[in-house]
Amino acid sequence: MTVFEYRGKILIVDCGVLFPEEEQPGIDLILPDFSYLDGRMDDIVGLVLTHGHEDHIGAVPYLLKRRADIPILGSVLTLALIEAKLKEHRIKATTRVVKEDDTDQLGPFDLEFVAVNHSIPDALAVCIRTGAGTVLHTGDFKMDQLPLDRRITDLRAFARLGEEGIDLFLTDSTNADVPGFTSSEKNIGPVLETLFGTAERRIIVASFASHVHRVQQVLEAANAHGRKVALVGRSMVRNMKIAQDLGYLHVPHGVLIDLKDVDKLPDDQVVLMCTGSQGEPMAALSRMAAGSHRIEVGEGDTVILASSLIPGNENAVFRVINGLMKLGANVIHKGNAKVHVSGHASAGELLYCYNIVKPRGVMPVHGEWRHMLANAQLAMDTGVPEDHVVLADDGWVVDLKDGRAEVVGAVDCEYVFVDGSSVGEVTEADLRDRRTLADEGFVSVFMTVDSKRGEILAGPIVHTRGVAESDAVFDSIRPKIESAVKDALASGTKDEHRLQQVIRRTLGRWISSKLRRKPMIVPMVVIV
Repeated sequence: MTVFEYRGKILIVDCGVLFPEEEQPGIDLILPDFSYLDGRMDDIVGLVLTHGHEDHIGAVPYLLKRRADIPILGSVLTLALIEAKLKEHRIKATTRVVKEDDTDQLGPFDLEFVAVNHSIPDALAVCIRTGAGTVLHTGDFKMDQLPLDRRITDLRAFARLGEEGIDLFLTDSTNADVPGFTSSEKNIGPVLETLFGTAERRIIVASFASHVHRVQQVLEAANAHGRKVALVGRSMVRNMKIAQDLGYLHVPHGVLIDLKDVDKLPDDQVVLMCTGSQGEPMAALSRMAAGSHRIEVGEGDTVILASSLIPGNENAVFRVINGLMKLGANVIHKGNAKVHVSGHASAGELLYCYNIVKPRGVMPVHGEWRHMLANAQLAMDTGVPEDHVVLADDGWVVDLKDGRAEVVGAVDCEYVFVDGSSVGEVTEADLRDRRTLADEGFVSVFMTVDSKRGEILAGPIVHTRGVAESDAVFDSIRPKIESAVKDALASGTKDEHRLQQVIRRTLGRWISSKLRRKPMIVPMVVIV
């Protein structure tokens, strides 16, 4: 999510989510921090969505819960995907369809949209003209010269805008450290055809729920080999229905069937297209690997993971692969076959873009810090002066003045965690507690004291969870806890919280010394 501000008005480009990693247990989604916009919602003139992937549109419902009538601009497919998502949140949005070569005006922002190629149809770059300078934001893009939908990145428009003068070029950095050029989506079709031709039983293909091009290739390969395709997973079914209705997905006659009809067909006539290529625990493929899905993977089934491996998901994906192989499946993935190509421009393509646009300034966006550093170096290699290249982290404030950009400060910008029905209630401290529970276990201590007479009436009673040692191990520390509490009572301590702290310190030191562990310790003191 990028916030552009000019003359007191705000334009937002994209509003996506992050997905939790292993060190964020229990979290469903991670939202951008909207706190900068608190009290300024009426200053927002619009939200531009570059394409329909979750990391660019997933947080829109949470933004619109703060102000529902923010105008949303995007392509036909992008708006259809977000409207379906908003319907689930019972939000009616104000949307406006734009396409390549369109121009629009939102407050003081003059917008022009440019076609770019990505791993989802209908992606757009946006040029933002203001009195302070002109910005070209690529969104996610690559330069596939043979795309399945014949819609290429419009380099002629990039060149025209470059001739006009781009003061700040915000470029996708995701593949900036990958040499050469990203392969064409067209190369995947023959590989799938070969795999479909040699598979003896069922074929299960896992991909992102919005990867229309990959689903198209699976449908065509299935049709060529006399197989039927069933979509598995709510998001997959929803997104492909939208893509089909809008004409972005072309389904060969009779190929697509309902999941409930799969059991009526022989195994060698079945293809299952599902979610879960990143090892997501609740996605269809992960549940198949764990044996908790209605589809039972068995000996001789072929499973194709048609996606790249997102950094941080490696362990989860390998766990799913191992689970599937234990069940007897033949697992095909990017590591052993050409079953996926990236949706992002590699270093060679970015160099071409810099030489075509010839921007005065560059600000790498998207990807991790290492990717943005690599992208910054590419810009400098093509002649952009080092002091005209801006590297900015989340929350950093960049001023564009007289066509020159520089970092001038920062605003508070934390992760906002969605945990079930709560939004922003879970803090880093809560996650630290969850990690402690997972890694070290839990010890509770119960005690009842008479504060007036300074006596212990019951306890200390110790219970453990997730600690390897039995409760009996704690018999030797109980007298020390009792003695420490008696001393505290004798010194006049009658406060429940202070007594709990005495127990926590006494027990914590003992556990650290004797057991070499640091579990969560929860004392409970009842004062009567």
